[in-house]
Amino acid sequence: MSIHTILGAGGAIADLLAGELIARGIPVRLVSRHPAERSGAKVVAADISDREQALRAIDGSAIVYNCIGLKYDYALWRQQWPRIMDNQIEACGASGAKLMFFDNVYMYGRVEGAMTEDTPYDPSSRKGDLRARIATQLMSEVRKGHITATIARAADFYGPGTAKTSVPDILVFQKLLKGEPAQWLVNPRVRHSYTYTPDAAKAMVLLALDDNSWNQVWHLPTAAPALTGAEFIKRVAAELGREPRFKVLPGWMIRLGGIFDRTTKELYEMLYQYRFEYWFDSSKFEKAYNFRPTSYEEGIKATALAHLNGVSDSKPG
Repeated sequence: MSIHTILGAGGAIADLLAGELIARGIPVRLVSRHPAERSGAKVVAADISDREQALRAIDGSAIVYNCIGLKYDYALWRQQWPRIMDNQIEACGASGAKLMFFDNVYMYGRVEGAMTEDTPYDPSSRKGDLRARIATQLMSEVRKGHITATIARAADFYGPGTAKTSVPDILVFQKLLKGEPAQWLVNPRVRHSYTYTPDAAKAMVLLALDDNSWNQVWHLPTAAPALTGAEFIKRVAAELGREPRFKVLPGWMIRLGGIFDRTTKELYEMLYQYRFEYWFDSSKFEKAYNFRPTSYEEGIKATALAHLNGVSDSKPG
């Protein structure tokens, strides 16, 4: 059986994806700059922004999953993402590997109504503009017949194992668990979709193993209707046995905090995602694969349980 290669090993989605593949008996290669050993998988240390390292890491793969998560820094993104996209397109084209790109929704910008696979790219931020350019580049190579690829796109996410990367995990689950008020960005009264990470991993495998899924964009399964920030916090608090207290972080506070913290500074231009409705539609995938996304009730319960058991940042699978 041909090997499936995961770029960005060690991240929340990559870890869950590896577990899904290993459970199916599929040979897995885990690639990152400093990969950790994992039973059932081969690990390779490589920097995909380096052309030669990318070619070696991808060579011999049947399917490549790009789950790379760079530090939240636009200057780094601007330098690294174009190189990474160029290198993985060349490497997959040379080896005949199919490429699945795990993507976000930054390129859509502010959307009135639901975000679907047909939503035009109209970025509202520098990071969104960059994501639009690399996504457009990938699908252009698909149309030219140079590569077989799919974009698997998720909303902001939450779930067990996301303690270092998920905004709701950091601002809601962790705060409440410590007995502190939760925090929410800008506006707790509008709805905001969140993709449950185990659903995303399962869906990516279903797409990868279906020959008919390739060369298009898919929204990964995400529960609907979305909750407002206040509703999300209330449900988390109930599962953790805490009072649903929370503070709203206004835009001016985020901007001020950005003077002292780089990540906070980078967050400021993305606040439109919390100021207005953020509705992610995954009905295309749900209908194609008869897949029911995990409800917020179920997902929040599982994530809270992981925190209460002290395993919220463990490696699943």
